Amino acid sequence: MKDTFCFKKFKIDQERCAMKIGTDGVLLGAWTTVEHKPQSILDIGAGTGIISLMLAQRCDAPTIDAIEIDENAYEQCVDNFEASPWGDRLYCYHAGLDEFMDEIEDEYDLIVSNPPFYSEKVTSGDTARDWARQNEALPFTELIDGASKLLSDEGRFSVIIPYKESEEFIKLAYGKGLYAMRTCNVKGHKDAPYKRSLIEFSRTKVVVKKEELTIEKERHLYTNEYVALTKDFYLKM
Repeated sequence: MKDTFCFKKFKIDQERCAMKIGTDGVLLGAWTTVEHKPQSILDIGAGTGIISLMLAQRCDAPTIDAIEIDENAYEQCVDNFEASPWGDRLYCYHAGLDEFMDEIEDEYDLIVSNPPFYSEKVTSGDTARDWARQNEALPFTELIDGASKLLSDEGRFSVIIPYKESEEFIKLAYGKGLYAMRTCNVKGHKDAPYKRSLIEFSRTKVVVKKEELTIEKERHLYTNEYVALTKDFYLKM
């Protein structure tokens, strides 16, 4: 049975993907800066291709590459790219990050990733063990190392991760010469704890611009900030 999610300018088929369309991917695709006019973009762990498609809608980058290791998700991503208005700019590789890095010599002006992680409920009391368990499929250390090698001098690296992992992630990135420029801590509603962190890095040390975002005022009633961020994409915004 077809499982299709329709946005204003493109649609996503997702019946073959384990990771369905979710708020995380839409947040990253909408929040990530394109003000530096990237000419080349890399989406690490593309899934359905949602983030790449949102960035294709938002900017004129002639090269938007994606990598996806899962075969079913890769095939779905390719189909979604080809069905979009920007198929000539989008390309998906069936590869893991380590394999991709061995074969590619390009640098990218923008790297984005919504990396896999287990539920934040996985806690053993051993921080290092939890850290390792929560991102086995694409360890944060591997993701950061890959970004540091593939990012152009003036490029940006943008991720969405669990809020409670954000300080550790920023420290790891710092060790690889990537410095936080912007952060946005996200909560579902005003009384909820922060759940996600959007973080944007560059190779230049700057004063970090810190933002916050609340998604809902109440169930299915969205805040003005969330509507402003996503209205170019969601049909009902």
